[in-house]
Amino acid sequence: MLPQRLIFALRSGARCWRHRAPRPAFVQAQQSGGWRCFSAPVCGSGPSVMEDILARVVAPLPTYETRDKAPPPLESNSLEFMHFYKSLDKEDRLSFLTKLSQDFGVDHQSVSDLTVKLLDSKFRDVATILQVEDRLRYSLTPRGVKFLVDLRAELLEIISSKASESPQIRDLNSTLKGLLSEWFSVGLLKLERITWQSPCDILQKVSQYEAVHPMRNWTDLKRRVGPYRRCYAFTHAAMPGEPLVVLHVALTEEISNNIQGIVREFSTLDAKEDVNKINAAIFYSISSTQAGLQGVELGNYLIKRVVRELQSEFPHMCLFSSLSPIPGFTMWLQGLLSQCRKEGRGLELLSEQEWREVEKATDSAPGMGAMDALRKLIGTSDWMRSERLSLLMEPVLLRLCAWYLYGEKRRGYALNPVANFHLQNGTPAQGVANSCGIMVNYRYFLKETSQNSALYLQNKVITASEQVLSLVTQFQKNSKL
Repeated sequence: MLPQRLIFALRSGARCWRHRAPRPAFVQAQQSGGWRCFSAPVCGSGPSVMEDILARVVAPLPTYETRDKAPPPLESNSLEFMHFYKSLDKEDRLSFLTKLSQDFGVDHQSVSDLTVKLLDSKFRDVATILQVEDRLRYSLTPRGVKFLVDLRAELLEIISSKASESPQIRDLNSTLKGLLSEWFSVGLLKLERITWQSPCDILQKVSQYEAVHPMRNWTDLKRRVGPYRRCYAFTHAAMPGEPLVVLHVALTEEISNNIQGIVREFSTLDAKEDVNKINAAIFYSISSTQAGLQGVELGNYLIKRVVRELQSEFPHMCLFSSLSPIPGFTMWLQGLLSQCRKEGRGLELLSEQEWREVEKATDSAPGMGAMDALRKLIGTSDWMRSERLSLLMEPVLLRLCAWYLYGEKRRGYALNPVANFHLQNGTPAQGVANSCGIMVNYRYFLKETSQNSALYLQNKVITASEQVLSLVTQFQKNSKL
């Protein structure tokens, strides 16, 4: 686990890190040897340097009795540590994190001893039990911004790339995740509406972080925070100027089934909103901005907070829905067709009439020839430019997509990550719409979200509209599932 004193040091030092201009600290001295000299009184990046830095930053943990009286670590040590870490290359950072996780973690012997005491205390009075529990909590729980968030992002990259299989590295990641989950709990987050009058650096980051529908230019950004649009973000006092998760909303007359009408068609920038034309809120993009906060639930709470904000602004509004992309569908479908091709089956995925249409439209041979032609069509977007092919592909893809969202599971939950996110929120799939691919609406029935969420999380039951269930039934009938 991450040493408590290191976290104390980083927490106090991070304030200065944010407010001071960077020092001209690092000079490359010897490219081949990897040595770097920086303004602090330590040079190089070898083991002895790492040990020296850690020895001064990670001071011995105060005893339980003196925990509140221990002096805070020197601020200069915290800054030195962050400067040093930032100067390391990728390989040296891995070595540093490995050493930190292995040599400066929890005192396992102390934890073991306290655990034995806790078990022995079960026959004693409640006060004794509570005291031992508090000591054990102190031994296990680290204390606590941007630096630690970035640090965890690098740990996640190390783990995903398998650069290290160390269990201590994984434990360090888990410790940081738990710590950040406490720091960034919903009660400590601030909801901010982003407008064209927001600080320039915030607007730039909103544009930079947009991961669903990239913005083309400043005019595009201006429109997305202009009339009939809303943009909200969660921020945290420990990371000023950094939006943590950003949500874009379109205010419309009815639930949208086409993303083009949201990200490509706008009112004029000086238009006045007509409240009578605003009946629905469409959540069309949500982006997490900090890789280091992966697994820390923010998006779910942001949407629910925004719903309350919009209800306050538009009391008559009753329609809330997402219009979401379906990442992974094409890959899943290509894999399904490849598997069917290999096993010499799969013709039941389409009706006989649909296969005949595929053969005619692609000039392909019946059977496996038509299946190969279908795989090729799905692998490109050329079919969208042909009205004939679009009419052919739409019912086929909608049926297959409905099954992908509803029927394909991982450990009993929806395989698709976006579907899993919305279903956890208690929002059933309401329909799919053809728009340069396929998108799906997840409708927020505010009186039913808690019940739907519980059904999904506890019983793995997916709530869906009649349209989606009808498409699923068609798929099952055709494919004999």
